[in-house]
Amino acid sequence: MEFTAQQESRIRLYFRTSVFLKGAISLIEIIAGVLVLFVPLSNLTTFAAGWAQGELIEQPGDFVATHLLAAAQQFSIANSIFIAVYLLSRGCIKLALVAALLKNQLWAYPASLAVLGLFVIYQLYQITLSYSLVLIGLTAFDLIVMWFIWREYEVVKSASPA
Repeated sequence: MEFTAQQESRIRLYFRTSVFLKGAISLIEIIAGVLVLFVPLSNLTTFAAGWAQGELIEQPGDFVATHLLAAAQQFSIANSIFIAVYLLSRGCIKLALVAALLKNQLWAYPASLAVLGLFVIYQLYQITLSYSLVLIGLTAFDLIVMWFIWREYEVVKSASPA
């Protein structure tokens, strides 16, 4: 499919914007992983439960508060270590790939597609276990970012000398 110069420029802008957003999400994952790792479990569960109960008093049946309260009640030390390692590794890997993509390093395009593809597969597995609108949204965003990465890779690859 051929694109006009204006369309290519717009696609490149969307690519860079989506990669920056991926970087911001990666930073949030890293911060969350550090918090889960270093903040005592009792503090996290007390905070989550307190916030959720306050929301449920104001608005019984609140979707986010209900699910946060259920998650806080099931949180354990083993879960917190897994979650921390998962968030930290995921955030660090994606942040490194984002930096390489923004520097137009050719290896980063297929590496990013492979890594995001693996994350999407895992997220789809998680969605089948527990329906989550947030996870569905993040997975859809990952697929859109993957399309932009693939598209930009094609452009960069064709423009680079053989």
